[in-house]
Amino acid sequence: MVIFTRLFKRLQAAYENLVTAHPGWVLGVLALLTIAAIAGLPRFKLDASADSLTLESDTSVDYYREIYERYDSGDFLVVTYRSRGVDLMSDEALSSIRRLSDELAELPGVTSVQSILDVPLLYSPKPSYSELSSNVRTLETEDTDRDLARTEFLESPLYRELILSEDGQTTALLVNLDIDETGLALVRERNELRRQKSSEGLDEAQQQRLDTVSAEYLTHRTAADAQARERVSEVRAILDNYRGEAELFLGGVTMITADMIAFIQSDLVVFGAGIVLFIILTLALIFRQLRWVLLPLTTCVLSVVLMLGLLSWLDWRLTVISSNFVALLLIITLAITIHLAVRYREFLAENQDWDKRTLALETVRFMARPCLYTALTTAAAFTSLVVSGIRPVIDFGWMMTMGVGLALVLAFLMIPAGVMLLPKRQVNHRADSSHAFTLRFSEFTERNGSLVLLVAFIAALLSAVGISQLKVENRFIDYFDESTEIYQGMSVIDQRLGGTTPLDIVINRAPEEAEEDFGAFGEGIEDSEYGSADEFSAEDPFAAEDPFAGGDEFGEEEDPFGDAGTDDAAEEPVATYWFTRAGLGQLEQLHDFLEAQPEIGKVQSLAITYKIARDLNDGSLNDFELAVARQSLPDDINAVLVDPYLSPEINQTRISLRVMETDPNLRRVELIERIRNYAVNEVGFAEEDVQFTGMLVLYNNMLQSLFKSQILTLAAVFLGILGMFLILFRSLSLALIALLPNILAACVVLGGMGLAGIPLDMMTITIAAITVGIGVDHAIHYIYRFRAEFAKDRNYLATMHRSHASIGRAMFYTAITIIVGFSILALSKFVPSIYFGLLTALAMSAALLGSLTLLPKLLLVFKPLGPEASAEAEPEKQMEQERVAVEEQHQGC
Repeated sequence: MVIFTRLFKRLQAAYENLVTAHPGWVLGVLALLTIAAIAGLPRFKLDASADSLTLESDTSVDYYREIYERYDSGDFLVVTYRSRGVDLMSDEALSSIRRLSDELAELPGVTSVQSILDVPLLYSPKPSYSELSSNVRTLETEDTDRDLARTEFLESPLYRELILSEDGQTTALLVNLDIDETGLALVRERNELRRQKSSEGLDEAQQQRLDTVSAEYLTHRTAADAQARERVSEVRAILDNYRGEAELFLGGVTMITADMIAFIQSDLVVFGAGIVLFIILTLALIFRQLRWVLLPLTTCVLSVVLMLGLLSWLDWRLTVISSNFVALLLIITLAITIHLAVRYREFLAENQDWDKRTLALETVRFMARPCLYTALTTAAAFTSLVVSGIRPVIDFGWMMTMGVGLALVLAFLMIPAGVMLLPKRQVNHRADSSHAFTLRFSEFTERNGSLVLLVAFIAALLSAVGISQLKVENRFIDYFDESTEIYQGMSVIDQRLGGTTPLDIVINRAPEEAEEDFGAFGEGIEDSEYGSADEFSAEDPFAAEDPFAGGDEFGEEEDPFGDAGTDDAAEEPVATYWFTRAGLGQLEQLHDFLEAQPEIGKVQSLAITYKIARDLNDGSLNDFELAVARQSLPDDINAVLVDPYLSPEINQTRISLRVMETDPNLRRVELIERIRNYAVNEVGFAEEDVQFTGMLVLYNNMLQSLFKSQILTLAAVFLGILGMFLILFRSLSLALIALLPNILAACVVLGGMGLAGIPLDMMTITIAAITVGIGVDHAIHYIYRFRAEFAKDRNYLATMHRSHASIGRAMFYTAITIIVGFSILALSKFVPSIYFGLLTALAMSAALLGSLTLLPKLLLVFKPLGPEASAEAEPEKQMEQERVAVEEQHQGC
């Protein structure tokens, strides 16, 4: 212990000598570090990829990628097209769609463009089987009846709510994009190595491979994201040429990613600059001296530049979640510098004969411990974010932890070094009347202490009720202002074209179960004109002789299906349960249930193929007819009706549906459980055979993880801060008193969210940590000053008034700066930023009120510093004397 004490004293002496004897060297080193940071800024990157919306360890992500690759369901963009002044089926409108489609198809990375011009028509008019296999009709086929085609688009089970709006005037073009095979391979290998590392461990070679693959994937993703954003810009440039002909909106994950990066950039530039201007105005109004504007402002700007430079060199990216990092760091740094500036000016006003060195050192010595502990508690609160399991949230926690440490170091270097270089100048308190305002809080607490406790109790009860109503369900569309293209495009797709958010239901059939079901393959064939069921093999219905050898009524040739009866096994499809009446019947039952759910728009599955097959056959089909029909489908129809929904090699089928983001009653967890229960209990699927995937599942997993990892771990954060309070104050009662107002402030903001129906999301979930981290600063500074003032006369009431008139001013300055600074975010077009700004402002208001009313009242009630020196003195007379003394100290205000 002695060794540590000596080491600490030596470090303290070295620091004091450095900032007072060599302030120029300090500022010179900081200038060099700033230049190095600025050199790294061109490497700075933003990230709004899908990875930022998913859990890092979520196995559902791997499953999603597996299904994504198996069914060749690559990324895509959606263009909604609503003609202006002409009918959508007119030559003019269709010609415009064709030109637009051709231009989009020429873009790099676009594999194909599907529109109403390209999709196969099955009811315009309804063909026979032989016609279907030999001649696929589209809207551009010369003799196609466009009125019939319109009716098909509106009413057929395949295209209804998919390709044409109910009024027949809005359609969609699907711009299919290349599947990123390289990225999928890299991320698959990286995740496998990560799992092995967490379960078995890695040897040196495997660890090196993990590092290499991770770096390669990050580099590849950066390049791919840049190409995707460039592609979105090119698509928009093409669309701009057609806006005179049609109302156009662009949708799709890639477009949302590009626009979210634009929102982040806008918030960084606009609100960062806005907060800097606000800081200048605030410092000018508070201190009315140029030095006390320049020194804190320079410290704030340096903290941001150095951190952004460090992040750039480390290749850490800002995401949607960490987009407010700059604003937070500016505010936290400003709070530390204001406390130092206020204390320095107080020392100068009270000790005008002190020289600059003494003033600087006394300020540093007095503020070192409370500022250190406020930084530690703030860092502890942000560190709690690292347990979320979501990489951007984890990074945000570490960024803020590092940023808080940097802000503390910079403030204790810049402020003392700066005042050492500048000439000593007297402080004019006459223009500062803030102490009169903060004294009103102490007077109110003195006269209405019982009311303060009652209001705090009521607030606690209401907060408990509100917290019980907190939810993590929210609509992604609500993240965006109604004026943005994201919002407008999602609304059009949702309301006119069958929903936006994809959800896939994947159903497996175990091999042994499939074999049992195939035992009934011949059911229904005995009554068919093709012959008896004994003529066909259940294991391979195509291995028998050609059942059409004697001809039939379906066509003039022996085999109207072309190669249906071929002996070439390479062309025969794998037998699958999902192309039997039993399998398709189950799928149809579930499909119809899904279509009846109000939150669900378009549903696509093999059930649609079954409905169309029955319709074209003018009646039901038996298992053999289904198998033959499946083999006879031409490639372009097979690509629409079968391939996206069937993996016969593993007896797996996929139901693809889109959820209505605009539905006000959307509850993701409830919807998934409702579907699961029906599939298992009503349809009869085994529970383990029914899996859910898609962006809806991944996003929901992220939200649920946020709730569990953050709300339920707040108690651990408070316990950690309580431990720090115990070390700082060395009193359990004082530590508990300091903690209570901050617990209440955090509960007030969370309870307010619950009562107002504001859901927790990837940004608002961090407000609790911010409230705790910044809110406890007030308590630390107040109690630290209260304890110092109490030692003068051991009078609690007098100490409260003196504390409000001194440290209360610094608390008032910093709180108002934080409140107004974050309120600026209300001007953003990104709704989570708006909520973040306003809710943080509310939290800081609650923390300030708690520290200026509830905290001093608790100190007066419990007297944790021991008994007063003269309990028998006349309280009113003594308090009047204290108020007069305080007023005299700040006369002229």
